[in-house]
Amino acid sequence: MTELQGEYAPSTAGWVREQVEAFEASNGTEANVLERDGNPIILITNRGAKSGKIRKTPLMRVERDGRYLAVASLGGADKDPAWVNNFRVNPEMALQDGETKKAYVARELSGAERDEWWDYAVKTWSTYGEYQPKTSRIFPLFLLEPAGA
Repeated sequence: MTELQGEYAPSTAGWVREQVEAFEASNGTEANVLERDGNPIILITNRGAKSGKIRKTPLMRVERDGRYLAVASLGGADKDPAWVNNFRVNPEMALQDGETKKAYVARELSGAERDEWWDYAVKTWSTYGEYQPKTSRIFPLFLLEPAGA
């Protein structure tokens, strides 16, 4: 897999920076779960839509048949997380799940396919179902599929 090249812009959130650093320092063997509940995460490396800088984002691990779902919940906030626009503009990314890192491409879901994956996301991590009622915003969902598949 070809690494994304360019200047890295760490997250402005301290806990995200710390988790990314620990995850990468251990090649995904540490800092690979949420501290509060022990649920697994993946690490996305992609390019920023406006800056073009490299971004690294830990997301909940929602996987099925080698494909992953990125849920733009932001804890039920009334705005999309910053990475949503990055995925829309620059869908090519690296995804690391534990020690395995591969190239993926993001595709935003809609209609019945979105509904099916949303149901799967809530079954995988029930907190998503608690976040959605907090906002009138419908969470964007992105299916991350292996590059070249």
